[in-house]
Amino acid sequence: MAELGIPLSSTRPANLVGASVADFIALMKPRVMSLVVFTAFTGMMLAPGHLDPILASIAMLCIAVGAGASGALNMWYDADIDARMQRTAARPIPRGAISPQEALTFGVILAIGSVTTLGLVVNWVAGGLLALTIAFYLFVYTIWLKRKTPQNIVIGGAAGAFPPMIGWAAATGAISLESIVLFLIIFMWTPPHFWALALYRARDYERAGVPMLPVVAGADETRKQIVIYSALLVMVAFLPALLQLGGSIYALSAIVAGGILLSLALAVHRVREGRAADRAARRLFAYSIVYLFVLFAVLLLEAAFGRYLSLSGVSLT
Repeated sequence: MAELGIPLSSTRPANLVGASVADFIALMKPRVMSLVVFTAFTGMMLAPGHLDPILASIAMLCIAVGAGASGALNMWYDADIDARMQRTAARPIPRGAISPQEALTFGVILAIGSVTTLGLVVNWVAGGLLALTIAFYLFVYTIWLKRKTPQNIVIGGAAGAFPPMIGWAAATGAISLESIVLFLIIFMWTPPHFWALALYRARDYERAGVPMLPVVAGADETRKQIVIYSALLVMVAFLPALLQLGGSIYALSAIVAGGILLSLALAVHRVREGRAADRAARRLFAYSIVYLFVLFAVLLLEAAFGRYLSLSGVSLT
């Protein structure tokens, strides 16, 4: 296992008595899973047509389980890194609650079960995209990029951007320009979000040997890239309004929320010393989550309101 990046010391048998349902849930990264489910559900609701509620529920469950599989497989491979980082040292494998072998088995079972069920019960376009997401997160991001390049987050961010496309495909059986735009929003959101975290956790990443941008290129270059990607994100986030995927409320929300994001990114670029710099990075990291939620929540609410009017026989034209 050492050649896979997992030190032999971390492969000791887990304390099975101490293992609990909560440990296995933690292995699935529930906070990440909640974001995956939310954006996938938004993609499903924005898609044209109607998906049977039972099939929609099965699709969302499969997407959630697939996200959990990705989390478990990531924790299996990154057990050595997690053990060295303060932020992740309490995860189930580093503290010995679950062994790497158990995590690998758990993740593989979840991955195969979720992809197969989604493909057979809903459609294979959605199932294929879910399989691609899990494979990309494990093989491209976790195994290949994370330990080798500061561009790990830029390229690897694609894994977290697929869920709305999966939701769209579950409803339509196809990939569309609109679903690609939803993908692009999350794809462009990922670098400034994680680089803000990396700024105030740089020592953690350095100690673990992860070449995050602040560790390799320095804090100043990271701040510069945060501003660039934040500006690009704000522009990309306006595309749903141009494609009429989002309405006037979304357009206004994208402008206001984007303005706040840019101001926080510029504050990170401007404030470079001491605790104030860490506070600026923390504020941007925290707000970036709110920002993404606002964009997708408004799209979801507009779509739900439009469906309600359609079912009520009311036309806005």
